[in-house]
Amino acid sequence: MSEDRSSNGQGQRSWLDRITQAFSDEPKDRDDLRGLLRNAEKANLLDPEALRIIEGAMEVSDLQVREIMIPRPQMVVIDSNVPPREFLPEMIASAHSRFPVIGDSPDEVIGILLAKDLLPYFLSGGIDEFSIRNHLRPAIFVPESKRLNILLKEFRDNRNHMAVVVDEYGGIAGLVTIEDVLEQIVGDIEDEYDDDEDDTQIKQIEANCYLVKALTPIDDFNQRFGSTFSDSEFDTIGGIITQGFGRLPARDESVEIDGFSFRVLNSDNRRIRLVQVSVLDAE
Repeated sequence: MSEDRSSNGQGQRSWLDRITQAFSDEPKDRDDLRGLLRNAEKANLLDPEALRIIEGAMEVSDLQVREIMIPRPQMVVIDSNVPPREFLPEMIASAHSRFPVIGDSPDEVIGILLAKDLLPYFLSGGIDEFSIRNHLRPAIFVPESKRLNILLKEFRDNRNHMAVVVDEYGGIAGLVTIEDVLEQIVGDIEDEYDDDEDDTQIKQIEANCYLVKALTPIDDFNQRFGSTFSDSEFDTIGGIITQGFGRLPARDESVEIDGFSFRVLNSDNRRIRLVQVSVLDAE
């Protein structure tokens, strides 16, 4: 009888052990889940590219629109009061397909213009007859704080590709597209119009004021501005800026380094993307 009880006890322990083991490997949080996924990738159970996409999808829910948006200084907008012949060259040069249209104020976005709507007028030679206001599509506005996973769902549900980002005061803070969101998941999406030439990494917007991609090589930055930043520790100007802050900075934070003011225009929780550079000692 005791043997039966002993055998039964062993059977119960074995059953409990199996249940405990089944649940012991379940992730307790996101870090555990990432660890399991990376172990699966090391064991060749998961493709490295698939792992990167899964991790990107997980990070999207932690990001806000302000962290990936195209900042206002970099937006290409169309003035509704300007004749088509005047804004057409800028549209062609940008190679974009959608453009925010402003009214009497830069903060008054009255709609979105699709480049394809101009094509029939351009081909027929009647471009001067084109009326912007008759071809506007509704503009979608989102706050800087909106989570990317929510925005992506709204883009899909409403079949929108672009949203105008507004700050807490209702002013235009920037622009975000569905491509910007998807790039956080799958990586950069480049097309035949994307230009990776070094001279596009630094763009002058005003006297002594420039837009600079954080991935600009330090040598190229030094050559353009006559600066002497060292490349012994970092390869890009973004590394110099991060070192200047002593941490990963947030959007709109500024730091002065060796005669330059660097203001972060675009960044996420992993890296700086775009900065505004002002030359402080220029006259």
